[in-house]
Amino acid sequence: MTRIEKLQQLLDQGFHRIGQIEILRAESIASPPPCAFLLCHEDDIEDVVNASGHPSGFSETCNPFDARDISTYADDGEYRFTKGQINLKRRWVMHLADITALHDAIENFYPSNFSLWLAQQRGILEVQTLRDKLNRQTGMYRFARSISNEGAQKLVQRVCGPAHQCAKKILWQIDADTPLEESEASRFNGIGSGLAEPHAIPLLCREACNHFVAECRKESKKEFEAKAQA
Repeated sequence: MTRIEKLQQLLDQGFHRIGQIEILRAESIASPPPCAFLLCHEDDIEDVVNASGHPSGFSETCNPFDARDISTYADDGEYRFTKGQINLKRRWVMHLADITALHDAIENFYPSNFSLWLAQQRGILEVQTLRDKLNRQTGMYRFARSISNEGAQKLVQRVCGPAHQCAKKILWQIDADTPLEESEASRFNGIGSGLAEPHAIPLLCREACNHFVAECRKESKKEFEAKAQA
């Protein structure tokens, strides 16, 4: 089964949410625009439906690749360093001609996540531990390798999870023998809307992001300085 065929199967089973994106079938809207699907921010569903896909003051596009521009900056102008942040801008609607365009839009809003989820469902998703990730770092980031396990565990709780604007489900461990400690961040299932699968697909984190690596470097430096002063 191809990815497009799997996506269609999921839609038939009731899938309509990924991250902060709502997928609307045009046929479910009164007097819909000439398209198969509409995408919008999950908090704008009512406005989009009530306006038959043309809400006043919203930007409109038929190009699925515009998802890259829509998802680059938050409403306040902040750069979204990871697509898993829960600050996707609002007041836009995307009219998509067919399921291929829908797939392209999802891939640009949340790069590779659909493929990662499919791999996870098939039991073939490769996950990288934090230690493996840090051991690959070069240049100034090589100092991130020195962070202690305790420091890394605390950093997960300070940086990751919906409390810190990340909506991804963490799949990685500190190392092969050290799972993450219980916390809101480690328990989060990657679906911020409260929906359940198959109505929503979780966002997945299979390895520590570059932002987390940068924070590891900072924390490692603090640990080094604390030891030097002891």
